[in-house]
Amino acid sequence: MPLSGTMLAVSAFAELTSALDLGTGRAAQSLSRSMSLTNGTGVGKADRLFSDRRTLAASATEDLDLAGVLLDAFGAAVTFARVKGIIVAAAAGNTNNVVVGNAASNAWATLLGATSTVTLRPGAFVAVGTGVADATGYAVTAGTGDLLKIANSGAGTSVTYDVHIIGASA
Repeated sequence: MPLSGTMLAVSAFAELTSALDLGTGRAAQSLSRSMSLTNGTGVGKADRLFSDRRTLAASATEDLDLAGVLLDAFGAAVTFARVKGIIVAAAAGNTNNVVVGNAASNAWATLLGATSTVTLRPGAFVAVGTGVADATGYAVTAGTGDLLKIANSGAGTSVTYDVHIIGASA
């Protein structure tokens, strides 16, 4: 089944202002990046998608197996060989943080390294895209480098997070 309309976009805008003698000085600052991928496995292409809203019990962790265990929206197993874009977003209503990365074994290390993590406070998100000129993406190695750990940082309450992964099967 082909993948179509694949896009990842991130944009930030802010404006500094300062009162001057005869007016107000303004300095607008912005940064935007986006990528649109077509169906396939090479440069500027993706053919796999996993998207889900998940909840972890207090102090719980889970390993998202990027090589064959996750199911797509139609119930088919998703096997990534390369990740081209990923977004993880913690629910604003969480009390605890969502921690991404540092699986105990077989860690998917091409993005964060084997032991690094990103902590998402309630309502926070992280988005990473490779760009359309990148054929390699972030490699997934089945059996030895395919587990993306997601953890609830504390006791007492569950956390909810959304995850969206776009990638290629080869």
